[in-house]
Amino acid sequence: MSDMASSESYWPSAAASPLFLAAGRVVQLLTAFPVPIFFICLIAMLFRPPDLPLYSIDHAALVLLVVSVVTRTLIVKKRLAISTLVALPLTFLVILSLSSILFLPFQPENWSVWLAKWVVPLSFYLIAGHIFENQEQLEHLESFLLVVLGYLVLLALLFLFDLKSLIFPRYILDESIGIHTERARGPFLQAVANGMAINILAILGIDSFRRGSLKGLSAIILLAGVPLAIFATLTRAVWICFAGSMAAVAFLFRDNRVRKAALWFAVIGILGIFLFLTCSASYCRFSERLEERSPVDFRIVMLQTGLQMFTERPWMGWNAADVQPELADRVIDFHQPQYFFHNTYLEIAVYHGLIGLALYAWLIFDLFRVGSRRFMHPVENSFLGDSFRRVWPVILAVYLVNANFVVMNYQFVNALLFSLAGLLAAHNRSQLLPGRPRPAG
Repeated sequence: MSDMASSESYWPSAAASPLFLAAGRVVQLLTAFPVPIFFICLIAMLFRPPDLPLYSIDHAALVLLVVSVVTRTLIVKKRLAISTLVALPLTFLVILSLSSILFLPFQPENWSVWLAKWVVPLSFYLIAGHIFENQEQLEHLESFLLVVLGYLVLLALLFLFDLKSLIFPRYILDESIGIHTERARGPFLQAVANGMAINILAILGIDSFRRGSLKGLSAIILLAGVPLAIFATLTRAVWICFAGSMAAVAFLFRDNRVRKAALWFAVIGILGIFLFLTCSASYCRFSERLEERSPVDFRIVMLQTGLQMFTERPWMGWNAADVQPELADRVIDFHQPQYFFHNTYLEIAVYHGLIGLALYAWLIFDLFRVGSRRFMHPVENSFLGDSFRRVWPVILAVYLVNANFVVMNYQFVNALLFSLAGLLAAHNRSQLLPGRPRPAG
């Protein structure tokens, strides 16, 4: 009896201890606010590109987000559902790339890039559907993404009109980090990545405009600014991809309102660019950019060298520690401290061979499949509803086309794309509830 009494007297005091109460409060906060933590994590990734040496901020935010989702799932005793679509090939790519990076000398930036390329996509794909569980939360996500689009467009316009003193954060103007300091590169420190992010978010913005959640003066200002922001990247591949994606969106929506908006979108963009070039003293700089050959020549040399290395070791690829020395010996026309392929597919081919390419092709196939309309339970006038699924292939095309010009280690873009894919997968799973017809296939 005395032992039982002492036990009963111990637990109330432990439960009342400040440390125990503080731990309980932390768990309560983590489980109560997964959506704000998701936004905080995306913001941390937006402002921590691979070239910026702040390795702990974004990683800590990701760990916090994952802990929040898992803890909340365990507390409410909800099944942690996982879709094998996308997740399976992406998991194999994580394992394959991990086995490669283990051969490299330990450097924090190597692990940071590996996380951005493979772990971040897998994590956001798996947890997104457990964060945004109702339409109100999806509307918050839509609003957040439109705000990010507005911010990226504003940065590009400030750069275009030489109002650089207003650009924030200031590291965007730092010539010692990243590349493309002469272009609107945004917080990504790379013009192609910035243009790709604006392009993807602009497609989401057009869908929001069609549904009426983006309207009025804000819609006019935002959508009219997008073409100028794309132009400010001074990147031909971004221009072509943007024009193609807008034409595809106008065709796929089958909505006269959207098609007229897309037409005026193009007219305003072309007119604005023409007036800017006509009235701007920077005309010569833009003209020289159109005629510039050096970046193209370098990419051609890297493509030829990469293909040559791939044909020599086509199955498993090269040991990661041997790639940079091998490139330094083979690339004789350009001398750089470090060589980059600037092409996602070529890098995978060189580092991981046909096995890596096959896994990546499987991943791409699943990304298209997860948004296929045959999985759809129609919700027409909502974010990620029927209209979004129509343009999902266009969003993927923007991502995949730009992957020919950059290595996809931009974790904000990866987190955004694979979160959307994860949400589509979660919607597909919800159709298998009792009382609903099972999708074909």
